Amino acid sequence: MAWFEPIKPGPGQESVWDYPRPPRLEDSPRHIRVIFNGEIIAETHRAKRILETSHPPVYYIPPEDLRKEFFVPTRRQTFCEWKGQAAYYTVKVGSKTSPEAAWYYPNPSPGYEGIKNYVAIYPGRVDAALVDGEQVEPQPGDFYGGWITRDIVGPFKGG
Repeated sequence: MAWFEPIKPGPGQESVWDYPRPPRLEDSPRHIRVIFNGEIIAETHRAKRILETSHPPVYYIPPEDLRKEFFVPTRRQTFCEWKGQAAYYTVKVGSKTSPEAAWYYPNPSPGYEGIKNYVAIYPGRVDAALVDGEQVEPQPGDFYGGWITRDIVGPFKGG
């Protein structure tokens, strides 16, 4: 199969090619847990996720479900054509640090107000990111922060 041919999802799976553009924001009741240096730094059943064509979902965690003492603001900012200006956190637990491992939108663009101050975490920059107990595979590369689970198929390793 060529790299550009969509993989057909099986029962209970989603294809990233079925996700919309512009991205869709939706509530997710799934159990999200993030661990770094032996500490649970985030845990929720109230995440939101962004679904964007050809990318695995990105989970955004409500700020009240984070251990905020482990999230250190940085000066880094980026701009998303859909969601607006993002700001970043470095995750620091004890002597272990993961620079710019998380981001959020303090003033998201219209249509994405639901993720205001919710925090997304790069799964490859922490020790474990789990969805309903399943260890997430990070989206390849260091720009997007997609969370790949066995119920997501797409154009990426393991998809």
